[in-house]
Amino acid sequence: MKISAVMIGAFALLGWTVGIKAQEKPVTHRNVRTIKGCLDKTDDAKEFDLTATDGSTWEVKSDRVDLAKHVGHTVSVTGAVSNAAAHGIKEDAKGEAKEHGVDKGATEHGHLTVTSLKMVSDSCSK
Repeated sequence: MKISAVMIGAFALLGWTVGIKAQEKPVTHRNVRTIKGCLDKTDDAKEFDLTATDGSTWEVKSDRVDLAKHVGHTVSVTGAVSNAAAHGIKEDAKGEAKEHGVDKGATEHGHLTVTSLKMVSDSCSK
């Protein structure tokens, strides 16, 4: 049986595409994230809370960005997830529990060191 060059090319492309997809990390496993939400102050002078538009919550801090002047604003922050591997495993476990009917309203929660901030709005919609 003869296999045409077109068929070989198609199979090669399919294999390459599947390989690329298999290497992509789920969002919850990424070291660097961009999150949009409402920034609030905590009791700790150096930490802030970010409630994302998807319902996730983040404890955020930064040595580079003056977060205090954006309290009460909707912002888009980019930064490094603390312990990204452990964070991903924890979020996977929450997802598994949810799939098995054990959903206690567990949304994603993490810690983020902000490296850049863009103000989206000077207020938060709640």
